[in-house]
Amino acid sequence: MLMRPVEKTAMRSILDGIVSLSVLLAASFLALAMTAAARPAPVELSVAAAADLSSALKEIAASYEQRTGVRLRLSFGASGMLTQELQNGAPFDVFLSADMDYPRQLIAAGLAEDNTLVQYARGKLVLWIPSDSRLDLEHQGMTALLDPSVKNIAIANPQHAPYGRAAIAALKHSGLYDRIKDRLVMGENVAQAAQFVESGNAQAGFVALARARALEMSGKGKYWEVPAENYPPLDQGAVILTRSQHKREALDFLRYLASSQALELLRKFGFAK
Repeated sequence: MLMRPVEKTAMRSILDGIVSLSVLLAASFLALAMTAAARPAPVELSVAAAADLSSALKEIAASYEQRTGVRLRLSFGASGMLTQELQNGAPFDVFLSADMDYPRQLIAAGLAEDNTLVQYARGKLVLWIPSDSRLDLEHQGMTALLDPSVKNIAIANPQHAPYGRAAIAALKHSGLYDRIKDRLVMGENVAQAAQFVESGNAQAGFVALARARALEMSGKGKYWEVPAENYPPLDQGAVILTRSQHKREALDFLRYLASSQALELLRKFGFAK
């Protein structure tokens, strides 16, 4: 059947509209693809951090990522073990130690930037026990460790962990070390020392206040804070690694650690400045 001129004109308009719409959609998809290709991938900082930071730093990282869009990939461990990894070439951007000495070792070896070393917090040592323990830490303090029910006492390995060295110093200061040293069990770090107590493999343990606070929040334990004068200050240092490819972002993160928002989160878990 032949189409009348009016019908032909209408059909041509419809076809022209379809073609124009197709061209417009194709152009839009192309523009979106080019924009996505031009947009830089989000920066990711690799952070090696002392185990006592495991709870606080996760909250700080979430806050920082929301603020900047920079992602933080966190790895936790004993400060000494992390230092060995960094000396062996581990690809991290920032190191947060539980002391100041390990970062200085890295600076001396040319593996960290000297002008970036900062103290971001001061840690606190506590004696931690399960919530159902009958030990009276409130009135007896560390002497509660002499109770016959205490078969094992967990501490972080003093060869790698500043909190382990602090525990030994506190025990010696109180005159208890020689009396209980045979009952000490070593965790790789303060997190593992706490796990020994949680699992029942130890009846008490020396851990970071930050770890005890996190456990207390979940009702898993109670603690007694060791007097600060009983052990060397646990000044904790941060430094940017020389091999970092994101030094500008790493420096911004260290500045954020000194911000009121980050300090509030650190104080929440018992850190001082």
